[in-house]
Amino acid sequence: MSNTIHAFDFLAKPPAEIPSVVVLFGSEAFLKRLASQQLKAAVIEDDDSPFSTFDGNAVEWRDVADELSTMSLFGGGRRLAIVEQADSFVSKERGRLEDYVAKPKSSGVLVLQVDSWAANTRLYKAIDKTGLQIDCRPPEKSVGKRKALDEAKLCNWIIGWTEQQHRANLEGTAAEMLLEITGPELGLLDQELSKLALFAGEGGKIDVQMVRDVVGGWRTNTIWELIDAAADGDSGAALRQLDRLLQAGEHPVALFGQIAWSLRRFAAATRIYQESERAKRRIPLRDALVQAGIPHWNRKGLERAESQLKQLGRDRAGKLYQWLLETDLALKGSHSNPHRARFVLEQLFLRMTKGLGRKETASRR
Repeated sequence: MSNTIHAFDFLAKPPAEIPSVVVLFGSEAFLKRLASQQLKAAVIEDDDSPFSTFDGNAVEWRDVADELSTMSLFGGGRRLAIVEQADSFVSKERGRLEDYVAKPKSSGVLVLQVDSWAANTRLYKAIDKTGLQIDCRPPEKSVGKRKALDEAKLCNWIIGWTEQQHRANLEGTAAEMLLEITGPELGLLDQELSKLALFAGEGGKIDVQMVRDVVGGWRTNTIWELIDAAADGDSGAALRQLDRLLQAGEHPVALFGQIAWSLRRFAAATRIYQESERAKRRIPLRDALVQAGIPHWNRKGLERAESQLKQLGRDRAGKLYQWLLETDLALKGSHSNPHRARFVLEQLFLRMTKGLGRKETASRR
């Protein structure tokens, strides 16, 4: 049985007994901090059960071993030794750690906080059997042969965390909007939630408009207006919004990242729809959009996305992946200069102009 779990699962329901060796691995420092707090609460019984924190770049094994072996003077609970930034410590002391995991001290709990944690090592496999390993990365899901961010799981956690920690009610669409603006950086997400909760008040509701106004400001509103205008086929409005953002100092590469994220969902929906047709099990266009990541609970947003995809049409929507790849390569290569990068984004919007697909079809005839 594997003893490796995600931090979300550990925080929701920690094991009844904390084993003698625990590893917190991954890049998300916010989750490591929360998991460490949970471990302290589970291990430390009273004031006579002290804990020690070590810098993994400077500590020696003997100091950690002494801490784990020391019994409390007044017979308190187990001692807790946390080694932070322990990547170099693990590399240097791998042999001693393997021996310790085989015969750990019952008097203490060793916690290693690392960024990298390879699953093919003997140490990983040993702790997976007898200890506890907590994955402190944003949640992922399998998409074919690769891993991708599990946005639904992350949004659900954000909603629960907002209610638990900030005493406010975050709408599902607002959670998705917040994730799109900040990215999957949980520390930054928590800071923004603190700010939103102040505006909402205890027990108040945080909706999409509040997220746009408080977190994103006018720049975020303008980017969304740009994306909507481009998808609607209104290239004139898209170009005006682009000019406004560039004049305000936004970099074209940063803008493209947000634009591409939205357009990839249209491309994915088109591919899902076409694959269902080839399999002779044609599905509604709306279902394809939901499978591609458009929130099913946002009825108006789903209706607009369906209208925008119909505006693009089968031919152009089928080329979106290719257009996005060409734009990305140009921004990183021939058009990396901000002044030249503008033309690449303008070309992308013009390709999506309303009615252009019909004109191109007519010209081919």
